[in-house]
Amino acid sequence: MSERELRERIAMHGQSLFDRGLTAGSSGNISVRLPDGMLITPTNSCLGRLDPDRITKIDNVGNVVGGDKPSKEAFLHHSMYQSRPNEQAIVHLHSTHSVAVSCLANIDAENVLPPITAYYVMRVGTLPLVPYFPPGDEKLAGAVEQAAKISHAVLLSNHGPVVAGASLESAVNATEELEETAKLFLMLRGEATRFLTPEQVRELSK
Repeated sequence: MSERELRERIAMHGQSLFDRGLTAGSSGNISVRLPDGMLITPTNSCLGRLDPDRITKIDNVGNVVGGDKPSKEAFLHHSMYQSRPNEQAIVHLHSTHSVAVSCLANIDAENVLPPITAYYVMRVGTLPLVPYFPPGDEKLAGAVEQAAKISHAVLLSNHGPVVAGASLESAVNATEELEETAKLFLMLRGEATRFLTPEQVRELSK
């Protein structure tokens, strides 16, 4: 796929996520890996109103070589790509239900959400919780890089999910599945719930 096509797909998916309420205002960012760097949505940009020509291009050493000023969370994307060399795209949102779960006390930091559905297990799998850091704190980069060695999806405490995929479409699909599962998890709290068994999870992971 050409760089031009990737720019247009970032804008298309950004608008879809925004229109369906999965991100608000200028929150969230999307990136796609390139052979010579990455494309990433600009800082303070609304995912619902992206101009493909203004999406930032960064080279492999971090220099901006095209488009507007990059998202201030570009370092999160770089850290995850470092840990996951086979992933080609990353979506980071402040989606409501995922953020709500990231604020809960007494959740399992090694794997935040239980296996509620087969689709969650197949598209997300393990979801480690990354400790809280203030916005823009580059110490978050090391924490994300470490957590990403375990899973292609991580949840930032009191912040939101960061999800990588083998393509932009797979990263978006996994992020949406995570948000829907977070919503189910909150709906089911306090109810007797039948999760998938360890054997059922292993079967889906084959």
